[in-house]
Amino acid sequence: MSELPARYPLILNPKAKGEKGKRALKFIMENATRFTIYATRSREEAIELAQGFAAQGAELVIAAGGDGTLNAVIEGLAGSQTALGVFPTGTMNVFAREMGIPYDQLKDAMKVIEEGHSEEVDLFAMNGAPFVQMAGIGFDAQVIEQTTWERKKRYGPLAYVLSATKVIRESPPKLKVRCQDGREVEGVALFVGNGSLYGGQFPLFKKASNRDKLLDVVVFKEFGFQFVKDSLKGLVKGGIDPDSHGDSVEYLQTESLCVSSAEEVPVEVDGELWGRSTRVDFLSTGRTLRVFAPKEPKGKRRYALLRNLSPWAD
Repeated sequence: MSELPARYPLILNPKAKGEKGKRALKFIMENATRFTIYATRSREEAIELAQGFAAQGAELVIAAGGDGTLNAVIEGLAGSQTALGVFPTGTMNVFAREMGIPYDQLKDAMKVIEEGHSEEVDLFAMNGAPFVQMAGIGFDAQVIEQTTWERKKRYGPLAYVLSATKVIRESPPKLKVRCQDGREVEGVALFVGNGSLYGGQFPLFKKASNRDKLLDVVVFKEFGFQFVKDSLKGLVKGGIDPDSHGDSVEYLQTESLCVSSAEEVPVEVDGELWGRSTRVDFLSTGRTLRVFAPKEPKGKRRYALLRNLSPWAD
C-alpha cells in the first residue's frame, strides 16, 4: 500500500455564522480528505491544540476563523517552528488583509498555502499574550467590552457604533505611556500596531511594518469631538501622520512600551477583549512567526469614496 498523503491540521471555529460561514464550512468539508479537522469549543482549547501540534513538530497548522481564532492559534504556535496557514472566515480578517491573503474565497487562500511561500512576521506580546496585528487600550477596548452578543445579533456591525456613541460621552482614563528609550507621553486612548491595518482594511499606522522589529503607537490626548476628528482624519488619509507630535495626537515607534493608569482600563488584542489592568507591557518576544502568504500580495484597498468626501482628505 502506497503512503497516504499528509493531512494538514486545521483548527476550526465552528461558530461562524451567516452565508460566509456556510460557504467556508462547505469548502472545508468538500476538501476534508486534505485536513485533520478540529472544531474548537473554546479559545483555550484552540491554544492547547496548536501547542500540541507544534510540540509534535507539525510543519503547518491552518487556522479557520476570524482574528480571535487566529490570535488563539498564534499563542499556541508562539516560539515554535510550526508555520501558520490562514483560512479567513471571520467578519474583519484584519491579519489576513495585512498579509495579502485572499479573504473572499477559501480556495484562493488554499492556493497560497499550496504555493509554499512564507514570510517571517514579528511576534510581540502584551502582558505575556502574543499578538501579531494590533492592540488597543481605552476607547476601542471599552466599545468591545460594552457590545453584548445580544446587541451584535440584533444590530450587526451597527452595535459597535451604538456602543461607541455611548463610550465617547464618558470620562476617559488617564494613560501614561513610557517607551524603552525613556520617552513619555500622556493620553486618553492608545492604539498599538505591528501591522498597518486597524479594524478591517483601514490603514491607521502609516509607517508600520510587521518585519521591522518595532511597534507603531498612536496616542490620543483628547476625547470627544477632537478624538473623533483625529481618528477619521487618519483613516481617510491612509493612516495617522507619522509626524504627528501635536496637542491632540502623538505617533511613536518603539521596541517596547509600558502603559499605566490609576484605574483599571479595558484592553483588546487583535480585536478581542483581553480584560482590564492598571499596567500593560508591550514587549518583543525576540521571535518571529512563519506565515504562508502570497509572494506578491495585491495592494490593500482603500475607501476612496469616503476619502473623497472627507473634509480632511487634503
